[in-house]
Amino acid sequence: MVWALAVTETVSYGVLYYSFAVFLVPMREELGATTAQLSGALTLSLALSGLGAVVVGRWLDRWGARWVMTAGSLLGGASVLAWSQAGDLAQLYLAFAGIGLASAAVLYEPAYAVINTWFRRDRPRALLTLTVVAGFASTIFLPTSQLLIDGVGWRPALVVLAAVVAACALPHALVLRRSPADLGLVPDGRPDDGPRPAAAAPAPDVDLAPYRGPAAAYRRPAVRWLTLAAALQMVANAAVAVFLVAYLLEAGAPAGLAALAAGGLGALSVTGRIVLTVLAARVGIGRVTAAMLLGQAAGVAALFLLPQPAATVVFVLLFGAGFGVLNIARPALLGQVVPQPVFAAVSGQQALAVQFGRVVAPVAVGALITAVGYGAGFTAIAGCVLAAAVLLALADRAAGSSP
Repeated sequence: MVWALAVTETVSYGVLYYSFAVFLVPMREELGATTAQLSGALTLSLALSGLGAVVVGRWLDRWGARWVMTAGSLLGGASVLAWSQAGDLAQLYLAFAGIGLASAAVLYEPAYAVINTWFRRDRPRALLTLTVVAGFASTIFLPTSQLLIDGVGWRPALVVLAAVVAACALPHALVLRRSPADLGLVPDGRPDDGPRPAAAAPAPDVDLAPYRGPAAAYRRPAVRWLTLAAALQMVANAAVAVFLVAYLLEAGAPAGLAALAAGGLGALSVTGRIVLTVLAARVGIGRVTAAMLLGQAAGVAALFLLPQPAATVVFVLLFGAGFGVLNIARPALLGQVVPQPVFAAVSGQQALAVQFGRVVAPVAVGALITAVGYGAGFTAIAGCVLAAAVLLALADRAAGSSP
């Protein structure tokens, strides 16, 4: 089940999110629209994905992920097909509205809910498998999309990618189930008639009333701090993804090094997730993640304190290692403080906050750079990850003291 989700997440992220960058230039030439106008379609998709995650989360808690992810894959395929036929901005925005809603149903949040339901003892390892494999989505689908465009043109290329996304409906329908009990199992995959170690035993009944209603879970300090930490780190990550190359070029780094640095962040994020999972078993996932966020801040400081090219190398190593750690830490920590029957709903609310950070980061940091310069912009990025590290440490402490 985890490997099936890892493959479908890779496809979904690769097509519904990352491939847009490759199609931007041919769309701009044919549709006669500006980069800002075309990018607005992706922004709309991200916003709707965040809003849709709240609704999807409630569905997941009641009925599980099987049919919502199946329907999401089909909607994603239909929406990418509509994208391939868009003749103007209105049609493009309509297609990306569908992509945003599909993303809410097929990206990380539903997969997190599945793992939280099916795993207890093996949850960190399951999250690692999922996020490490999906971490190669851009590595796979950016060049693949470009090859398709070069070979058949951008519209037929999207038709091919639409079929690939829609095909993910098959493993979702065949493999996913609502809970281990549907297959006669308990969490971590053991037969239901076997002995039950305490670590894998079902949690006792808990009062779910405090978690009902909009934002009710945020009365728990651990949920508040964890959500704010995730949103702030997303602001930093999204801003770096947009502005790093331009900053390095202005700072005098060679163009080849700047491009290599941007690509290196993704590769280092996979390494960082592996390091996090190994160390978390010994030190605790909250502490390790907070330390890696502090490392991101140190990486930004290196850009100002070290000469090139050493500054860029140190930055990529430190910032890249922490780039994707909250993809593992957030669901793992949330699962410690929120009962399983309401996990998906609360996780969906968190996803809305994270997507808000992704949407506002380019605009807010871009305005700061325009007004004051890249130094101020990257100082703000460092401030975001520092604050995220402190908030994550608070969340980890609150989670440890929860009854």
